[in-house]
Amino acid sequence: MIEESTVQKVASLVQQKGPSEETVKELRTLIPEVHFTYCFDDDVCGPKPAHEDEKFNIYLVDGTSHCASFTSYLEAASGLVIAELGDFCA
Repeated sequence: MIEESTVQKVASLVQQKGPSEETVKELRTLIPEVHFTYCFDDDVCGPKPAHEDEKFNIYLVDGTSHCASFTSYLEAASGLVIAELGDFCA
């Protein structure tokens, strides 16, 4: 289970540092009980973000079953995806 306050703490740090692999490495050190993944937002299909920002979205991941999957429920979440938004057509 991930608390809403954890999502907000993560969002605040990503706003300060920017969405990147380096930021995710720092998050893994700061909050080791949460699994973090970094990708681009266009790699994510389907779920509604738990947090939306102009530079990134945060998605919830449920790792309780055999395979990880996106979830909309904080109480089922064990990980967060930091998905960078970008202008990929430029």
